[in-house]
Amino acid sequence: MTETLKRIITSFFLMFLLLVSINNILILAIIVLLIFYQIIYEFHIIFKKIFSNREKYKQFFMFSLILIYITFFSFKILEVFYINNPELKFLFYLIISICIATDIGGYVFGKFFKGKKLTKISPNKTYSGLIGSYVLAVIFNLLLFNNIFENNRIILVAIVISTISQLGDLLISLLKRKAKIKDTGVILPGHGGLLDRFDGLIFAIPIGILLFSL
Repeated sequence: MTETLKRIITSFFLMFLLLVSINNILILAIIVLLIFYQIIYEFHIIFKKIFSNREKYKQFFMFSLILIYITFFSFKILEVFYINNPELKFLFYLIISICIATDIGGYVFGKFFKGKKLTKISPNKTYSGLIGSYVLAVIFNLLLFNNIFENNRIILVAIVISTISQLGDLLISLLKRKAKIKDTGVILPGHGGLLDRFDGLIFAIPIGILLFSL
């Protein structure tokens, strides 16, 4: 089985889990708890490789910050479905859709148009991929959510969330380079670890909900 096929199958499985969990708060809580544990574990492995034994205090400080943030991330997801606010739910779906479109747009445009590299942090990132991420994030979600949100709000949210998602992707790429690892784990066939797949989402979801629900 090729890596591309593995990625596709895993992506469909993740979408299935999402659809099942959003309709049952108990299942959602269990899945969020498992994701919380795995992401924290993967960050622990990364920091352990980055910092030497003489830098335990740095490792502890960075891990503490991540622990606080991922806790915030987890509670934000549960909050969306616990308070049962329809607009907040659709905002949550919009954010996820933007992150997915950002990944696909960046990958497709980058592969097709190639061009100049965006940064040394992630050699696969190109300016064409950057443009593609924004273009697909805006167009796809205008088509998908134009009956729910105003077009100008969709465009604003798409640009902001796409930017946060891509910065999150670059941050995890930077940490992986410093740790000298290709993937953060092996739990997701074709993708690697949860951080390899959720690098943009873990920053886009809580920050997006916080910004646009004010």
